[in-house]
Amino acid sequence: MAERQRLFAPVGEKEITRAIVDEFSKEFLDYVTSDVIVVGGGPSGLVAAKDIAKKKYKVLLVERMNYLGGGFWIGGYLMNKVTVRDPGQKVLDEIEVPYKEVSDGLYVADGPYACSKLIAATCEAGVKVANMTMFDDLVYRENGRVAGVVVNWTPISNMPKEITCLDPIALEAKLVIDATGHDAYLISRLAKQGLYNKLPGHGSMWVEKSEDALVEYTGEVAPGLIACGMAVNTAFGLPRMGPTFGGMLLSGKKAAEVAIRRLQEQARA
Repeated sequence: MAERQRLFAPVGEKEITRAIVDEFSKEFLDYVTSDVIVVGGGPSGLVAAKDIAKKKYKVLLVERMNYLGGGFWIGGYLMNKVTVRDPGQKVLDEIEVPYKEVSDGLYVADGPYACSKLIAATCEAGVKVANMTMFDDLVYRENGRVAGVVVNWTPISNMPKEITCLDPIALEAKLVIDATGHDAYLISRLAKQGLYNKLPGHGSMWVEKSEDALVEYTGEVAPGLIACGMAVNTAFGLPRMGPTFGGMLLSGKKAAEVAIRRLQEQARA
């Protein structure tokens, strides 16, 4: 029987394994230090990371799940349409996502498409991603400044208690952004250490008030630590906004503006 002509390149298992290990290791080592580490890959974290990286800063995005996007994938009640109130649709324009105006100032877009475009735009801006990586602690300096994060593999959290003494590792950065959603993991860590006021938690849903308040309160909550997205609502006791994402997108943009301004100030100091 005649040998069939090869369709794919003659590459075997060992070459594939080496390629994965080599390239991952090189990139991970390079990002042990960054300009900015964004923890949380939902819509606010993605926008913040994207906008900072577009200014040629070195940005690492840490995400505990194996996918990015958070609730931006699925909208509300597992129905994959996302709503955005004016002026949040301007971010959709930036990443070239089509949408439909369903009432005055309210727009609807396809969740998977919008999320995919945002992820692609973030990666194209130069952001690197460490997924399946969970936040464990903050790197904290004597001058009271947050200087990085301590991380571990997400699967560690599912291991039996008696074998979970696997030490995490630290990643340093000039600035850190808490985009971890309702849990506000980074700010909560500061609060547990007595370095931040007790978190009041987010309030009940009130869309008309919550999105404006979210963008207003987005900013630096401690030296070196910026909050965006639902972490802001939790930190300041603001109402939640439910399945509308304009506030999330604009909160990410404001967090990026704050971060860029701080980085420029550090460069001048």
